[in-house]
Amino acid sequence: MSVPQQLRSRRTRTATVMLALGVALSGGAIAVAPIVAAPAASAATVDTSTWYVLLARHSGKALDVYDLATTDGAPIVQWARNDGAWQQWQFVDAGDGHYRLRSRHSGKVLDIRDSSTADGADVVQWTEQSRTSQQFRLADSDAGRVRLINRNSGKALDVWERSTADGARVSQWTDWNGTNQQWQLLPVGTIGTPTPPPGTPNPPMAYPAPMRVTGDTGIHDPTIVRRPAGGYLLAHTGDGVALKTSTDRVTFRDAGAVFPGGAPWTTTYTGGSRNLWAPHLTYRNNQYYLYYSASTFGSNRSAIFLATSPTGAAGSWTDRGLVIESRTSDNFNAIDPHLTIDDQGRWWLSFGSFWSGVKMVAIDPATGRRADGAIRDLAGRGGGAIEAPTLVRRGAYYYLYVSFDRCCQGAASTYRVMVGRSTSVTGPFVDRAGTPMTAGGGTQILAGHGSVNGPGHQDVLTDSDGDYLVYHYYAANGVALLGVNRLGYDAAGWPYVY
Repeated sequence: MSVPQQLRSRRTRTATVMLALGVALSGGAIAVAPIVAAPAASAATVDTSTWYVLLARHSGKALDVYDLATTDGAPIVQWARNDGAWQQWQFVDAGDGHYRLRSRHSGKVLDIRDSSTADGADVVQWTEQSRTSQQFRLADSDAGRVRLINRNSGKALDVWERSTADGARVSQWTDWNGTNQQWQLLPVGTIGTPTPPPGTPNPPMAYPAPMRVTGDTGIHDPTIVRRPAGGYLLAHTGDGVALKTSTDRVTFRDAGAVFPGGAPWTTTYTGGSRNLWAPHLTYRNNQYYLYYSASTFGSNRSAIFLATSPTGAAGSWTDRGLVIESRTSDNFNAIDPHLTIDDQGRWWLSFGSFWSGVKMVAIDPATGRRADGAIRDLAGRGGGAIEAPTLVRRGAYYYLYVSFDRCCQGAASTYRVMVGRSTSVTGPFVDRAGTPMTAGGGTQILAGHGSVNGPGHQDVLTDSDGDYLVYHYYAANGVALLGVNRLGYDAAGWPYVY
């Protein structure tokens, strides 16, 4: 991979400017600030038995083997963190304070293409050998970051042109301690708040791109659970309720439908359509529970039903009947269900869209159906656009995520994800400013940005390596796609995506 002349020239000028920032005049002499010199790596201590994810400071993205390649010479890039094996690296002792970085995915190690010593030379993966171009030492930067200095060239591992884009290539460049040369080493499974790039607030205000997902990712209103034997089951709006599976939370495959033969008991609410909406999955008592919606667009003549399955496979589901319905005379809409099991083992179903807002009913754990007649208020906007509740417990709080504004208008959608919290599962829920969610409150954590239009109808996946926000968004061509991002929590316990 050659480096275009115009990029080489632009990069050289950038480096010159940055070096100039470290120059000061003192009594007519030039004093150069220690920008390039690498300090002793007192904090750069690694455990050679641990797998690490390496995050670039300027972008927050992970060192990644491009396109999950296993071949010699495959390029190394940055990509939104997903903790896949292609983003996991082990430090192998090479002696004299140097290490080889081995990919868990391919078994190959980081190398400089053709053992080059030039600025801009590509970083690739290659079969492990003894050459010094495969060896790196760790040099400290501030805030716990390190630089990786190649033994052969003396240059630093560097994200080209300080790009923040997924797929930006990683090269070597003269060590000037730039934030695109600084890496945070996080053991795989580490859960916590990443330190944002210099000059940005914490949590970051710029929303991240969705993490990389591949395969069958045309999805609307997703819900996802981790399967007891490993891998993931995802359900979403579609004929008979559509299913997807994944082994790694990255590649998704079509898995048929919950009701491949249709669900005739729902047609009273769907006007004869087979399309069923906004399911919610839970795995409990050695079986899958699926709450799903039957309605027509703009109507509150709606119903939520329950189905169960021992395996989650298409066609294995048994319908367990009606849970709650709404009629045109009601002030609520029985769609968008979400099951929550509280810290006392009680079951609750939140639901709702527009009308008077988000509601909750108690559920009988023995049947999975409604336990009593009380309908509780959780959130509302005075009849305005609010729907898709997701109610999850983390630590001392129950967090209520909802979607504000308009769904289902392709790239013109204005959906955005809001959150409030309460110490009680039934509320009252308030946002960061203390505004009750029943009075229109909600703290925004994700909205449209760049090519991501109308992100919403979220679910929260609590996985072995942290919490994830799973949602749909619309591409520029109006297609609904699966979005996944990590959830972090700031010092006050408020969530944000990264």
